[in-house]
Amino acid sequence: MWHGRHTFVALQDNKERVPTNILSERLKRLEEWGLVRREPYQQRPVRYSYHLTDKGRSLEPLLLQIMSWGHSRLGGGRHDPAKGRSSKQNGD
Repeated sequence: MWHGRHTFVALQDNKERVPTNILSERLKRLEEWGLVRREPYQQRPVRYSYHLTDKGRSLEPLLLQIMSWGHSRLGGGRHDPAKGRSSKQNGD
């Protein structure tokens, strides 16, 4: 959701190919924990968009630190949401 994806279809459309049932369960759990809020954006059929709450956004610094640790120690790159891909840290 940090990358501008808010609908179920947009969240499902990624390289990880998370099965629909697992994504649905994860979103419900995040909502129960108060990290995500669900808002209807279409009535027939009812469809929802998902948005981070203040509590959910407060996790961003921690997640960025974890990502940075992984990139520096596991050889990953930096994710560029505008390009929708990761690149090596050397500017690739």
